[in-house]
Amino acid sequence: MLYAHEGIDGEPPRPVSFRTVRYKGGTGFPLKRQVWGELNYALQGIAQINIEGVRFLSPPQYAIWIPPGFEHDASNPQDVLYVTTHIAAELCADLPQQPCTLDLSALLKAVLADFDRRDIRHPRTPEDLRLAMVIVDQVRVAPHFAQYLPTTADILLGPMLSQLQQEPGDKRSAGEWARRAGTTERTLSRRCQEVLGMSFNDWRQRLRLLTALALLDEGESVHGVAERLGYSNPSAFIAMFKRLTGVSPSQMRNRA
Repeated sequence: MLYAHEGIDGEPPRPVSFRTVRYKGGTGFPLKRQVWGELNYALQGIAQINIEGVRFLSPPQYAIWIPPGFEHDASNPQDVLYVTTHIAAELCADLPQQPCTLDLSALLKAVLADFDRRDIRHPRTPEDLRLAMVIVDQVRVAPHFAQYLPTTADILLGPMLSQLQQEPGDKRSAGEWARRAGTTERTLSRRCQEVLGMSFNDWRQRLRLLTALALLDEGESVHGVAERLGYSNPSAFIAMFKRLTGVSPSQMRNRA
């Protein structure tokens, strides 16, 4: 694995700093701990960051928030393009105090895109400083949850989710998985809500989306991805993709 060194810590926020970086697949990021907050938003590919030993995955449309002081490292199996925003510790007091996944607003993404277009690393003018504070406000109010695709060592769910990760196109229903595990669908449903914070089908759909993003980045056709993920036709896959990301697979490729 190659390790990124140049500029890996980014630029200290004064009070906010920004950068958009593309890293090749196979790039690793050594363990570090920063005194400021960090927001990582993937524009292409899937950001994978390990925070205090917990793996966070974030496809486009979502971001990973790391509060000040949390130890983290990362590795990217595929190419990834993402925006990193550093926020000074004094502005983080009323932002989420635990690492989490954020559902980003169109406003926040528009401001980040504007800074990238104008190559703004540190806002200096009064107008840009006000825009930077909009980003801080949007992080504060963004819907957030622990992880986009949570994992677990739960004795019932762990083996099941591990098998699905190996074969995301498995089409067995929740009831079939429950019977295979020697339990009832109702018990499985309750355990998913308690442990994962979402239904079995929601978890599987998120897994399929992450897998689809990786396959599309590798050049797989939309038809091929739909087939590998167990969809009966490409239209059903495209509808799922658009519902979760806001764009079709082809539009996401064009943006990338």
